[in-house]
Amino acid sequence: MRILLTGATGFVGGAAAADLAARGLLGQTVFLVRAADAEQGAARVRATLERFGTPAALAQSVTAAQVVCGDLTGVGEFASSPLLEGLTHVLHCAALATFSSNPRIWASNVDGTLALARAVLARSKLQRWLQVGTAMCCGPGMASPVNESWEAGAAAEAHLVPYTRSKVAVELALRELPGLPLVVARPSIVVGHSVLGCDPSPSIFWVFRMAFALERFTCAPDERIDIIPADWCASALVSLCLKPALAHDLYHVSAGMGANRFSEIDTAYAAAAGTAPVASRYQQVPVDQLRELVPLFQQRLGRVNRLLILRALMLYGAFAELNYVFANQRLLAEGIPPAPALTGYIGECVRTSEHVPMTEQMAHDFK
Repeated sequence: MRILLTGATGFVGGAAAADLAARGLLGQTVFLVRAADAEQGAARVRATLERFGTPAALAQSVTAAQVVCGDLTGVGEFASSPLLEGLTHVLHCAALATFSSNPRIWASNVDGTLALARAVLARSKLQRWLQVGTAMCCGPGMASPVNESWEAGAAAEAHLVPYTRSKVAVELALRELPGLPLVVARPSIVVGHSVLGCDPSPSIFWVFRMAFALERFTCAPDERIDIIPADWCASALVSLCLKPALAHDLYHVSAGMGANRFSEIDTAYAAAAGTAPVASRYQQVPVDQLRELVPLFQQRLGRVNRLLILRALMLYGAFAELNYVFANQRLLAEGIPPAPALTGYIGECVRTSEHVPMTEQMAHDFK
C-alpha cells in the first residue's frame, strides 16, 4: 500500500494524517505540501501531526523523502515526481476552503485537482481516489434530510459561495475521468476536535460564540445542526479510502439525525462557559434582517470590524437558515460508528477558544 495525502497541513487533512499515524501507516504515506523545499514540507507535516496529538517520536519519523513540494495551481511543476509512482490510494483533502470570493478557488479546487488526478493516473495504478468534498455542495432548495446522491449536487443551480460550486464541479469532472477509481466523501460542518477542542483549528466555532453573545441567529431552537469533529471525520475518510470494497461511490460524512438541536448546544455551551443558557432571551432572526443587529456588535462583541462581522453573520446565517441534516445511512452501513455529538466535546471547544479574539478565529474561514 502506498498512499498520497494532500492537505496534510490543514484542518481535516491534518486530522487525517494523525489518523494514518495512529494506524501505523505514516511510513507508507506521501504528502503533497506547499513548501520551499522537501525538508520544510516535512517540518510542516511533523508540526501538524503534533498539533493533532500524534506522539512526537512518531511525528518526527516523517522525512523529506516522503514530501512532494507543490501547489494545486502548479501541478505541472511536480507532475513528474517519482513519488507519484506506484500509488495505490489517494486521499485528496487539499482545497482552497474559504467562504470568501478568492479568485484562486476554481484554479485550485477544480483545474488543479483534475491536473493532479491526471498526473497520478499516468504514474500509478490506483485502487481508490477518495475525493473530499462538502455536503453543502448540494446547494439551496433541498429537502432535509439531504440524501446521499449525485443528483443532490448536480441539480444545484445556485450556491451561496463559490467554494461549494467548485467542489461539486470537480466531483462531476472527476467522475468523467477514464480509469479513475473515484469515491466521493462529503463531510458536513466540521467543528473542533473531540479531544483537543479548538486547539488544532478554531474554524467555524466562532459562529456559536457570536450567536450566543448576540442571543440571536437564523436557527430555530429545535432545529438540528449537522456538526462533526475533525478527528471522527478524518477516521471516517481514511476508512472509506482504504476499505477494499465499498457499496457506493458517494457518501455523506455527517451526524445525520443524531445531530444536536440548537437548544441542546445552547445548554451545553452555557454549562461549559459558566453562563446561563440564552434560550429564554433568544430570538430567531431571518437573514434579511441581520443588518438590524449591527448596533449590538460593539455592545456584545467588543471592538470589532462591524462590516466583517455583518458579512460573516449573513453568510453563515444563510447556511444555517437552510436547516439541513445530511443523511448518513450509507456511511453507517459501511461499519463506521456514528459521530460524537457536539454537546459531548463542546466544553473543550469553549476552554480552548475563550481567550482567542473572535476576529482571529474568523480569519481561518476567510482566506
